[in-house]
Amino acid sequence: QVQLVESGGGLVQPGGSLRLSCAPSGSIAGIGVMGWHRQAPGKERELVANIRDGSANYADSVKGRFTISRDNAKNTVYLQMNCLKPEDTAVYYCNAQLRPGTSPFYVPYWGQGTQVTVSS
Repeated sequence: QVQLVESGGGLVQPGGSLRLSCAPSGSIAGIGVMGWHRQAPGKERELVANIRDGSANYADSVKGRFTISRDNAKNTVYLQMNCLKPEDTAVYYCNAQLRPGTSPFYVPYWGQGTQVTVSS
């Protein structure tokens, strides 16, 4: 069974940095867009950043502070988060369009979420 496995969340002080990682487990035939969303308490889930074919998109709130990258050889997407602010506190979810098994069709997958807390 295909899943997205995330790692790298935690507690950090304002101004600090964290790096999130995400990769699919199981057999896949292809990967399309990969990215990160986040959801803070009482708020809707929002796009943080995504990347496809080397082209990245960012939410205005994280531009200049966060960098998304992708290692195609490892099927892994990273989110480097610098200059973190308390308002970045949220559960961060990896998402990706995957072709499971030998399927010719892309299917959206979500990770289980990883908590990022920015607090002094």
